[in-house]
Amino acid sequence: MTCRKSTSHVNMAAAVSSEDFNNLQLLLKAPSKDAVRDVCVQSHKGPSRQLTESTAATLSIPATQAAQLVRSLHVLSHHVVFNNLSSPEQILAVFPESFHSSLKNLITKILLENSPTWRTEAVNDQVSLPQLKDLSWRVDLVTGSDSVSRMSVPTCLVQLKMEDPCPSAGGESVSTVTVELSRESLDTILDGLGRIRDQLSVVAGK
Repeated sequence: MTCRKSTSHVNMAAAVSSEDFNNLQLLLKAPSKDAVRDVCVQSHKGPSRQLTESTAATLSIPATQAAQLVRSLHVLSHHVVFNNLSSPEQILAVFPESFHSSLKNLITKILLENSPTWRTEAVNDQVSLPQLKDLSWRVDLVTGSDSVSRMSVPTCLVQLKMEDPCPSAGGESVSTVTVELSRESLDTILDGLGRIRDQLSVVAGK
């Protein structure tokens, strides 16, 4: 499993504003449809100095406008992915009615072509939590050290084997944790696990 952390510079759930759509009109200065496609696809990864400079050169616009355009394209593409907009009608409905018709259709086509790949990347970029691979236990009798209490007390040793899909550099992917539990602690944990099981059953039944 590939482990990567998302480096998105804009909240995936950010709404597309009227200012963003104004910035998108700068694509009308593009020399070709391929130039529009290149800027749209590259902007999804987020703003960068190199992308801003190349966009400014391609569209013959100031770097400040190019940066605004890249950011607005980034917001739009992430809005489409986050809200799972997968049809032309859904994406076209995001644009204001006054938006340039041909450009709107071109951007929509580009988003539809690339959104499946972007959705897959978004899933792969999620940080994975450690997974429980194995569990073993045993019951021991521990003799109290206190002279007042020499009776043997039962205790439970629980060994958890965990696998970290994203180990730190030089770290092991599998680790083992051993926990000693008294009867009271075990009762508390079992009660909590029971509540979790019941809650999962309720959610799964909806």
